Parts: sequence; C-alpha cells; structure tokens
Amino acid sequence: MVELRRRLYEILEQGPLDDRVSRWVGRALVVLIVVNLVSVTLESVPSLRARYGSLFEAIELVSLVLFTLEYAARVWVASEHERFRHLGAARIRLQYVLSVSGLIDLLAVAPFWIALLTGIDLRVLLVFRMVRFLKLTRYSPGMRSLLDAVYTERRALFGCLVIIVGATLVAASIMHIVEGAAQPDKFGTIPDSMWWAIVTLATVGYGDAIPITVLGRMVAAIIILCGLIIIALPVGIIATAFANEIHRRDFVVTWGMVARVPLFAELEAGDIADIMRLLRAQAVEPGGVIVRRGEPGHSMYFIAAGEVEIDLKPTRLKLGVGQFFGEIAVLRRMHRSATVIAVSRTSLLVLDAHDLHALMQREPRVAARIEEVAKQRLAVLPAAEKADLAETAQEEAEAAPAPKRRRPRRAT
Repeated sequence: MVELRRRLYEILEQGPLDDRVSRWVGRALVVLIVVNLVSVTLESVPSLRARYGSLFEAIELVSLVLFTLEYAARVWVASEHERFRHLGAARIRLQYVLSVSGLIDLLAVAPFWIALLTGIDLRVLLVFRMVRFLKLTRYSPGMRSLLDAVYTERRALFGCLVIIVGATLVAASIMHIVEGAAQPDKFGTIPDSMWWAIVTLATVGYGDAIPITVLGRMVAAIIILCGLIIIALPVGIIATAFANEIHRRDFVVTWGMVARVPLFAELEAGDIADIMRLLRAQAVEPGGVIVRRGEPGHSMYFIAAGEVEIDLKPTRLKLGVGQFFGEIAVLRRMHRSATVIAVSRTSLLVLDAHDLHALMQREPRVAARIEEVAKQRLAVLPAAEKADLAETAQEEAEAAPAPKRRRPRRAT
C-alpha cells in the first residue's frame, strides 16, 4: 500500500523527467480541463444546447467523476510530500485540503455533487465550472510563476489599490464640484461621479459620462494623465516580480540539475553558482539526435535526467544520469567520433568548448576527472575508431593555418 501511494504521488505530482505515465496522466488531465471549459462555453449557446445537450451532460458527468477521483487521490497521497512528513499524515492531508490548490480542486467537484444529490439547479454552478480553469496552474509553470509573483508583491499591490481608491475619491469630488451644476444627473453626487472617475483613471473611458464645461474638460485631461501613471504602477510591479520569479525558478531548476552531476558534487556552493552561469539547459525527446558523427565538437554534455546511447559502430554505449559525453572532441579539437541519441526524454546541461577550457583551468579537480574519463574512453575504443580519430586529428592539423613567422628586426 505504501509503494502504491508513493507511485501514485509520483504520477500526480509530475515525478521523474523520464516517467512516461506521469507525463501522459498530466497531459490527459490538461485535455480534460480544456474540453470541460469548451463544453461550458458552447453550452451557453441555446441552439447548441438544444442540439448537443446530451453530449454536454455526458462530458460534465465524466469530468465530475474523474476530477473527484483525482481530488481523492491527491488527498490520499498528500502524506508523501517530503517537506511536511514531520507533521504527520492527517495534518498534511488537512493542510492540502485548506491550501489554495486543494480548495480549487474541492470547488471543482463539491458543488456539483451537492446539486446532483439534492436535485437543485443552480446557475451559480456555471461559475464553479469555470473555476476548473485554475486547475491548469498545476501544470503550467508560467501560471504558477505569475500567481507566485502576485502573492510575493501583495503588500505593494495593496498599496497601489489604496492609491487608486484615494485617487478615485479625489477625482470624483473635483468633478462633482466642477460639473455637478451642469450635469446633475451624472455628476450631482460624489457616488455618481465615482463611476466616471473609475473608468477615466483606468483609461477605459466608456463615454457615457463626459464633462461639458471648459474647466471640467481641463480637469478631466489632468485626471487622465494621472490615471496613466497610477495604472502603470501595479503593471510594473507585477511585470518585474514575474520576471524575477521566472529567473528564480530557472535558477532553482538549473541548480538541481547541476547537483545531480557527480562531477560537481564536491564543489562548494559558490563554485556551483559560477558553473551555472556557464551551463545552458537542453531537453531532448526520445529518439532525438543530440550530436552526429563527423560534426565539429563545439560542446560537451552532462546528463541531468534520462538516458542516451552512443553509437560507436559496431559497439553501442549507454550513459545515464550524472555521466557526460562529448569531451573528447572538445578537448582534442576534433570532429565527433560517434552519434548520440536520446533513449528516453533527456535533460542535458551543455557546456561550450571555450567555457569548458576556462572551467578546467579554474577547477583542477574537474579538469583531472574529465581528462581521466576521456583517456579511459579512448583506451576502450576499437582500433578502427582510434585510427579514424588519429586521421581526423592529422587532417585538421594540416588544414589549420600555419603560424606567421616574425621577421628579424634590423639593428639600428
């Protein structure tokens, strides 16, 4: 039972990168959410509802059952979260139920079971069906980053809200004084003027209430310019926080990938941070060609997740997490001696030749390990491969331009 719960946790929480079951379950749930939202939207059209009503009901019933099973499974496997294991299984499950994602999952199913069991037809259920859109945040890193950015800057955004409310009251008060006598039906009171102030400060300007006096138009022009500045405040805050959140998430992901490589395991945190600036991430689908035989060797690769196969002809070699390849061509400045193909979905860290030489000069331990592995791989290569490497090295040496000889200076 414990193993089943752990496996279900990995499937629902997007476990290892090469876990196909987890990947397909996630995609299926995303498709189900999208189909559900499309169904809700089309069902609001009377002609489509009359023609395809039974289909819409079937989609809703299937969605309700599957979302309910998903919610129950997530509550059950919540105790597998490593970060909260010290709290106890019951407390962890309660924490999930009361979390934002847990409440979204609950609102996606609970009202519909209540309506189904009681027979109540509530139009407010339409809103809860649209709430299922928020379930996509679990599968979209971009949406999660945006929500995290909003939560991080909640105090600054609250300050912006206070400024907007204050500006609305001030603008409504001024327009009430200036335009109240000319248009008592639209600006006769401050609450009436607040509608104009809101749409003007938001730069929407519906045009249902406009100043007609000269002074009123002058005041309106100033308020419009102030509105541009006020609206730009929360937009700038969210945009900056969102960009920082994306960079932070990329940093954490890359750090985790680097930490999986044993070659860098003994380095200090500052050294790993420096190496991260040199590396770039690359994802390859199963069957994808990473490098081809005969290509120039511009980079070496570290395997952070997945598995690759090196075709040495006639032998084949498989490498897994923590291993690296491509260093021979880079170190010897030669063309690739083999083709490398991803066996499963693979996550790589790519290090360009120039950065590799700089890293080896700065980190002797890393340089010694790379050189050691390169020598071991050269030693086990077939004789034909060694001859090809030697021939390629000779050809490249001959093709390289000869160094210019300096002319002797004449004595003066």
